[in-house]
Amino acid sequence: MTAYPPLPLLVSFAAGTVGDWYIDRIMAVTGPGLAMAPRLHVTQAAADTAPAETGAQWQLSGFTSNLRYTERAERTALDAHSAALARPDARLAALIPIRKSPAWWALAQDERRAIFAAQSQHIAIGMDYLPGVARRLHHCRDIGGAFDFLTWFEYAPADEGAFDEMLLRLRATPEWDFVDREVDVRLTRAAHSTAG
Repeated sequence: MTAYPPLPLLVSFAAGTVGDWYIDRIMAVTGPGLAMAPRLHVTQAAADTAPAETGAQWQLSGFTSNLRYTERAERTALDAHSAALARPDARLAALIPIRKSPAWWALAQDERRAIFAAQSQHIAIGMDYLPGVARRLHHCRDIGGAFDFLTWFEYAPADEGAFDEMLLRLRATPEWDFVDREVDVRLTRAAHSTAG
């Protein structure tokens, strides 16, 4: 069973000259991108604010939370099949910040759930790529971030093609009609690092 961190866990992603992850490329998928930098420094703590990284090109922060659109059977399946972060073989990662449109947030919770699950099969698509792709979602809309969500993925080089396929499937769903900004940051773990 997957162990969930104490809530909330505040996580900060700072792009600059230090960090356990090399930034391979940054792609603007929808809307403006983010500035390139050589490294990504990831910090996490049970705190209400993330420290500002000196000299960072950009810094994004978000917090873990309860699973907002997930029903019990889905959560049980996710817990049974999900892999932990920081696996030694998962040397590749992706940070994907996403912002959804005002039209998405104008919908009621049950309407968003219907688009997320019934129409887009978001969880079902993700399940097809477990346990090869590990993920953790960070919320940032509630703390005034430039994005609504920061999704962190880790996977082995052998799973990179599957990860790209998963993204293509998700981006083709009705849910993505509501995405008005998305950036895809690809990373490689520094050889000395054991961080997640």
